[in-house]
Amino acid sequence: MIPRYGEQVRRGLRYRHRAGVYALLERGGALLLTCKADDPDDIQLPGGGIDPGESPLAALHREVLEETGWRIGGARRLGAFRRFVFMPDYDMWGEKLCHIYAARPVRPHGAPTEPGHRALWMPAQAAAPRLGNAGDRAFAQAYAQGRLPR
Repeated sequence: MIPRYGEQVRRGLRYRHRAGVYALLERGGALLLTCKADDPDDIQLPGGGIDPGESPLAALHREVLEETGWRIGGARRLGAFRRFVFMPDYDMWGEKLCHIYAARPVRPHGAPTEPGHRALWMPAQAAAPRLGNAGDRAFAQAYAQGRLPR
């Protein structure tokens, strides 16, 4: 069974399934994260939706590059969680299936290419409680505490 985090399902709403990939990217005890340039407190794991016809790993590489400007390697899946949430960028309610990976940030390739995103580094223990959703927080905390493979 895939754990669910966040809001309860709201009756009367139609949710659209949206699969996505997100990365725990550690280097020297710090995590590479992303935030919106206009809202630096909205800290997130880099990642996003898997486009039609795209493999999860290709989506992971693309999303991390778009949101952080970094290339990654050695990606391995750690697990998944579900969340039901309004997605303002798409003006829809989504049932998100979030696949979480651990990977190595290999090298910076430039600034994030997705408008409005900024990359930041934060110690893993400090990052976990600051992440924007409960599922990301749970995976980051387990990772920081050594309960997930590195």
